[in-house]
Amino acid sequence: MGLILTDEQECELSVQFLTAAGNPGAIDGVPVWSVANPALLDLSISDDGLQVLIRTTGMLGSTQVSVTADADLGEGTRPVSAVLDVEVQAAGVVSAGIVAGTPRPKTV
Repeated sequence: MGLILTDEQECELSVQFLTAAGNPGAIDGVPVWSVANPALLDLSISDDGLQVLIRTTGMLGSTQVSVTADADLGEGTRPVSAVLDVEVQAAGVVSAGIVAGTPRPKTV
């Protein structure tokens, strides 16, 4: 299942790395985040790479956010990754207001 945001929203994402038994697992280095269509989302990645703040840019459409890390704690590399589908929709109207003009003398 994906994430739906409006063009006025942002959202924090985090990544968890798990063993086959579902326990927390270690990775080698800092995870790398990316977005398939950077025109839709800006990424602000934490120093440890375990969290990212995604902000919509105002453009509408669908994209994917992905994170990749090295699961081999030795000399080699064994990539492990996750992907999240993100759809950016136009923000809908949620309130109404009445705006008064400047009062003036009545006309006959």
